[in-house]
Amino acid sequence: MTAWGRGGKPSAASPGTPDARSIMIKNALPRKREGSTRLCAPPDARADGEPLHSLAFDADDGNSMRGHWAGKARAAVRPSTAGTIAAALVAASAVLAGCAATPAAPVAFRPVPVERILKPDVTQPAAGKVAVDVRRERTDNVIVRFRDALVYVDGVQVTDLQNGEHVVFYLSPGVHRLAVSTQFDPVIEIRFTVDARYTNVASVAFDKDHRVGLRRVPH
Repeated sequence: MTAWGRGGKPSAASPGTPDARSIMIKNALPRKREGSTRLCAPPDARADGEPLHSLAFDADDGNSMRGHWAGKARAAVRPSTAGTIAAALVAASAVLAGCAATPAAPVAFRPVPVERILKPDVTQPAAGKVAVDVRRERTDNVIVRFRDALVYVDGVQVTDLQNGEHVVFYLSPGVHRLAVSTQFDPVIEIRFTVDARYTNVASVAFDKDHRVGLRRVPH
């Protein structure tokens, strides 16, 4: 191998003597300490301006670095994924809001079929009698909507009301006893004043505890 001497002239290198280029390469390579798995930079690495930590690392640092960058990749993906999920939820909410049920228009009460009237004379118009309309309020509550509400006038059962039905009694003016019950409720009775000067309406409905009730409705 040729070595360069003073004055820029080549000079013959002694056999077995490394030239300057090979010495530089050898010094640049990390060396292994005795009894250690750590590869170390040459002592003059910091003096040459190279940070020591860039040339020294453990044998396990490869796995640590892979885990480090994988964590950063997951952290970078998480906000994007969260944003996508949030956008999807907003879109779904908008669709559901557009499809949400709106209150149905009021539906007229259905009259009780004639075959379910036990005392037809109470439901027939007659001179001097006043109409009393007893209505069972419509509900979509499946617990109570299929219950029969038995209706009584002055202690006698006249008919039963199903969901959304009504019956009109013709009674003489004065105080009468109207009552209602179901298979799960005792008889609930009220004193009802029949007056031709007013519209006489009674309402049958179930409360939040699914108990039947009866009340006069002002008109």
